[in-house]
Amino acid sequence: MDRTNPELSDALRRIPSVDSLLRREGLSALPKAAAIRESRAYLESIRRAVLSDEMGAEEIEGLFASKKPEQQVRSRCESAGRLHHRRVINGTGIVLHTGLGRAPLALAARQAAFDAGGYSIVELDPDSGLRNQREERIQDLFCSLSGAGAALVINNNAAMVNLVLRALTEGREVIVSRGELVEIGGGFRMPDVMEQAGCQMVEVGTTNRTHLRDFQRAINENTGMLLKIHPSNFRIEGFSKAVELKALAALGADQKVLVFEDLGSGLMIKEPLPGLEDEATVPESLQTGVPLLSFSGDKLLGGPQCGILLGDRELVARVRAHPLYRAFRCDKLTLAALEATLQIYHNSDPLQEIPCLRAIVRPLAQLEQAARALVEELGRSDCRVVASESFVGSGANPARPLASFAVAFQGGEDLARRLRGGSEVGIFSRIADGNVLLDMRTLMDEDQAELSDLITARLST
Repeated sequence: MDRTNPELSDALRRIPSVDSLLRREGLSALPKAAAIRESRAYLESIRRAVLSDEMGAEEIEGLFASKKPEQQVRSRCESAGRLHHRRVINGTGIVLHTGLGRAPLALAARQAAFDAGGYSIVELDPDSGLRNQREERIQDLFCSLSGAGAALVINNNAAMVNLVLRALTEGREVIVSRGELVEIGGGFRMPDVMEQAGCQMVEVGTTNRTHLRDFQRAINENTGMLLKIHPSNFRIEGFSKAVELKALAALGADQKVLVFEDLGSGLMIKEPLPGLEDEATVPESLQTGVPLLSFSGDKLLGGPQCGILLGDRELVARVRAHPLYRAFRCDKLTLAALEATLQIYHNSDPLQEIPCLRAIVRPLAQLEQAARALVEELGRSDCRVVASESFVGSGANPARPLASFAVAFQGGEDLARRLRGGSEVGIFSRIADGNVLLDMRTLMDEDQAELSDLITARLST
């Protein structure tokens, strides 16, 4: 539009200043910085509408004679002040849901992280007053639980795999089964990780079958490692074969070649869990004689996001000495939550106190009872109890469901969006057969008391 146009100039003059807008009723009580920022943004949107010929002087006059500007500024301030990373209720049936933060922390771990938010011990011996290594206490706990010689913790397991490869195999060949060249979430592929680590990948076997002799034939004077990778979020069944870790560890010992396992989920307890009977545990893997293995802290361990390395003391020390360790190391909140989680394994019952493990072992009859209680409390004709299938998630036992029960609501994506919405606690569900399902397996204990009221409020919106 021509800026010399008198109609345009008249419309622009009718847009109030930020100061005059903020003097309107109800806006003075808003946080000052937010009110100024959102008022300026709101007025700029009006100005753009005028310049694009979407609003004229009469529309501007009518708009600012109404209460809408105050409502818009208040709404903008509320939205801007709402935390994105906030608590939600997980009704998806996916226990370790990557989009919802994977493993929910135990109450003791949450409290430990909260307490560590102030000044807290990170790299200091409280008895001597001298500086020490930040993961020293966690190393003691891991070694006691698993039988490993040493432990190291950094920010996640993908970084740990990269760090191990860089520290121990840079410039050398790493032999890996073709059937284990996985791609993890976010498009990160194991071949790319190995390339970034500066080692040369040597593929052996085929997609569905790899034998020990394939590794034997590939070993030469430049071989730096035999690598075994957890299949993560896929499963090969039928005419397939993979080399057992024990056999690979024995081959490495015989040929004097390092063996490293990327274990993935990191199940620590020895008791068999429903749907995870075939999942290798950390102590079992170490008992095969593998010198090093790594896994995630926020999966079946039930702790915060981190990457954990266990194994030979000298090898772990070499990894820790690499310059990249400092770039990958954990902060005090992660260390505090992880230590509190490991204390549960030492002193209590992890199946009762670690939320993700408790969810996995919840009896089917208990889930059905919880679903029927919720339906009765809601007292609605558009919901009912249905049989459901839940999953562990995050690469643990992929493609094998756990029997569960859910509350089904008539509706589709619009209903699911309404349950997620609002500035309060969002309720995340899944859609199946045209219904919105809330799976009982993934509901936390503290969710039960408020769930009915939250659903009623969302459905009445």
